Amino acid sequence: MQKFDTLTGIAAPLPMVNVDTDMIIPKDYLKTIKRTGLGSGLFAEMRYRDDGSENPDFVLNLPAYRQASILVAGDNFGCGSSREHAPWALLDFGIRCVISTSFADIFYNNCFKNGILPIRVTPEQLALLMDDAERGANARLTVDLVSQTISGPDGGTIGFEIDPFRKHCLLNGLDDIGLTMEKADAIGSYETALAERRPWA
Repeated sequence: MQKFDTLTGIAAPLPMVNVDTDMIIPKDYLKTIKRTGLGSGLFAEMRYRDDGSENPDFVLNLPAYRQASILVAGDNFGCGSSREHAPWALLDFGIRCVISTSFADIFYNNCFKNGILPIRVTPEQLALLMDDAERGANARLTVDLVSQTISGPDGGTIGFEIDPFRKHCLLNGLDDIGLTMEKADAIGSYETALAERRPWA
């Protein structure tokens, strides 16, 4: 998993509440178990018209936001069904951080397992960040996981809270497999000792 320490990038505003996982990645894209290639399906029902052409009014199709790496979203982001394809699609598009007042629990947990930082802020803080994100090409935020701060284009800073263990995993690029591999020596020693004690097993 790619490490996350400091991210400076364009923040795209998505001031919608209750954006569910089917909106993030429609069910038509769930036929694959690969984590790559899903970026084109991100928000597909909003990004594309019925004929497959781009919807010029959707935020990620606007020139200023095509390279967005941060998403500033409304309340209860990632609700609905528990599909890990949702963070896969965000990551494949290039989104490394999602900021909202609240997230669905399963989506929130899946973000950390895939190298995406979901940040909870207050409604007042979200309003300020949404205003920053609506500045088009000037909508650049800096997210510093080490200091747990978000800095806006005017220099203002907002602090955020995060579980220390999840912070450790993101800073070190550790998903569930990576955490297990940190114990590889201990696991190997145990297996060797077990084979000596129980050679018939």
